[in-house]
Order: sequence, then C-alpha cells, then structure tokens
Amino acid sequence: MSKRDYYEVLGVPKNADDNEIKKAFRNLARKYHPDVNKGEEAAEKFKEINEAYQVLSDRQKRDAYDQYGHAGIDPNAFGGFGGGFGGFSGGGFGDIFGDILSDFFGGAGPSSRRRGPRRGSDLRYDLEISFEEAVFGCKKNITIEKTVGCTSCGGTGSESGTGRKVCPNCKGRGSVSQAQGFFAIQRPCPQCQGEGEIVEKPCKTCRGTARIRQSAKLEITIPPGVETGSRLKVSDEGEAGEKGGPSGSLYVFLSVGKHDLFERIGDDIICEKDITFPLASLGGEIEVPTLKGIVKIKIPEGTQTGKIFRLRNYGVKSLRGGQGDQLVKIFVRTPTELNSRQRELLKQLAEEDPESKATGIGSSKTFLEKVKEALGG
Repeated sequence: MSKRDYYEVLGVPKNADDNEIKKAFRNLARKYHPDVNKGEEAAEKFKEINEAYQVLSDRQKRDAYDQYGHAGIDPNAFGGFGGGFGGFSGGGFGDIFGDILSDFFGGAGPSSRRRGPRRGSDLRYDLEISFEEAVFGCKKNITIEKTVGCTSCGGTGSESGTGRKVCPNCKGRGSVSQAQGFFAIQRPCPQCQGEGEIVEKPCKTCRGTARIRQSAKLEITIPPGVETGSRLKVSDEGEAGEKGGPSGSLYVFLSVGKHDLFERIGDDIICEKDITFPLASLGGEIEVPTLKGIVKIKIPEGTQTGKIFRLRNYGVKSLRGGQGDQLVKIFVRTPTELNSRQRELLKQLAEEDPESKATGIGSSKTFLEKVKEALGG
C-alpha cells in the first residue's frame, strides 16, 4: 500500500514554513490522539501524522523527501536518512509533543513550568456561641493555626545573600521526559516540582519553603441574628499564598447553644407560660420573661390553654433587616393538691356550671351512685 504524501497528510502546501507545519501538526494531533479520539482509525491516523511531521520538521529529511519522495528517507533505499519513527528526538518533536500532552492532561510541559503567584488555601473554624450572643451579637477571641510568610528569609526560602539556581535535574525546563513505547510522556520534575529552579541554600527557619506555621489570635465580630449554620468570612486570614500570592480566607462556622426558657423559630422567639385556673377564668395580669427583661401582659377572661400572645419586636434582629416578635404560649395549670376549702369552692362552682350539671359533677350524689341507680343496683 503506497504512502500518502506528507504535505497532504498535514494539509499544508509544499512551500509551508516551519510554523505552518508545526501548527498543522498540533491541530491534527489534538483531533486524533488516541486518548481523545476513540475511533478505530484514530491510532493509525495519529501515527501517520507523527511520521509526516517528523520528516517535514527536520530540514535535512525534508530536503531529501522533497527531492526523492518516500525513497529519500527509506533506510533500505539509496542514501536514505532512515532511523525509523520509534523515537521523538528529531525536529524538536519532544517539545511540541510535551505541549500537546499538557493540553490534554494539564501536565507540566515546558510552557507551564515556573508557576506564578498562587492564592493560599482557605481555612475553617467551628465556633459555639450562646443563645444570647446569637441574638444580640458579640465579639469573640479565637486562636487558629495557619501558615504565614517566613520572616527570616522574607518569603524567598533562601538564606540571606543567596538565591535560586537552575534545577540540575531538568536543566530549568521544569519537566522531564520518559519514553513509554510509541509515546514520550512529560512529567513535572520531581526535584524542583516543576519550577525549573531550586533554592541554592535553604533558609534554616522555613527549610526553603518560604512559609512557616504559627498560631494567630483573632477577634471575630458576630452580628446580631446569626444562627446555627451561619458562616462568617474573614478575608486574608487563611493560609499564606505562594510566590507573593494573596492569603486565603478564614470561614467561621457558628453553632448556637440552647436556652432554658426560649426557643427560636426563624426570627421569632417562643416561650411558654403557666397560669392558674382562676386567672384564666377571671383574667388579670402576668409577668413574662423576655431577652430584654420582664414584661407585663394582660390576660383576658376565659383564656384557654394554647392561647398565644404576641410581643412585637421582642424577637431576633434579622440579618436581612427588621426584627422578629416574641410569642407567649399559655398553659392553664390544673391544681393537684387541694385543701378542703378549695374543694368546697370548686364544688360550688360546679353546681352553677351547666356542663358540670349535665355530667353529674357537683351534685349531692356521686357519678358512681348514679350509674348504680341506672342499672337498678
């Protein structure tokens, strides 16, 4: 089977310059790379593209190809330049192939080494506050552990009077190549971590990392109205950045404790209040605890268990504006220990109650005696 013309394979004219050939190869390689294109013919197509580029990117091989065609590079033909296509040493192929792999996999090709400034990582701190602190707001002092720039070396990672030098392992490229069959894979240099440079004489304090770990004391302002799950952001109090990059942020997650008397629902506060049976019946005035102090409210005659009274603006100040209310839920307390005088008064009351008369309560005969009479006992 005859081979296709290499210029036709790459889709470039015969007078194409090196940049045109390189650009055409990159575009085709991205399209037909086996890790991207799973089609049955992709691998063969990719091999054909590689072969064409290796010849046309090498000036000596390209001249021979232009003069004699495929025979000019055939190792079995006259004066062929041969050498096969198993490696990627010619025409800067390793460089361009490394760049393509970097595009595919986010690898560290020559164009991606020497990272610039990087923002530091964010930190999380869990803080528990009281019910009152959540309602009214407060200030809290906390201590966190985080990385900061090394003051001994000024964040350079080097001892005073020294600097950085080219990495001897990757020669400043930031990546190293490793042949794997038909392909050459580029990876970040393990010695310089893809930087292309190493610290000549590491700082004794930070050991060349340019950052150290230490405790930091902070005062956190908690606004009124927060609740469990609220998150406060404190900018620039996270981990220190790299190479002069900004620090991350600190996120404070709040947990609010319970209260003995009050329960919060949204921006409202609920409390329960017991009142006596006479007070519920006759009405009167009671004192109710609030987060602002004791408040008096009026109880109308005939108040039933479950009745709710609303105290306007005695709730929680909302983070979105406005303020909630306090809801007072009434429970009528039934007496359990009565003296003889109290019993007699209740019986007299029952005598006058139509509902009590209907059930026999308050009459001279007990309920059990009435049942016996009805049964002929």
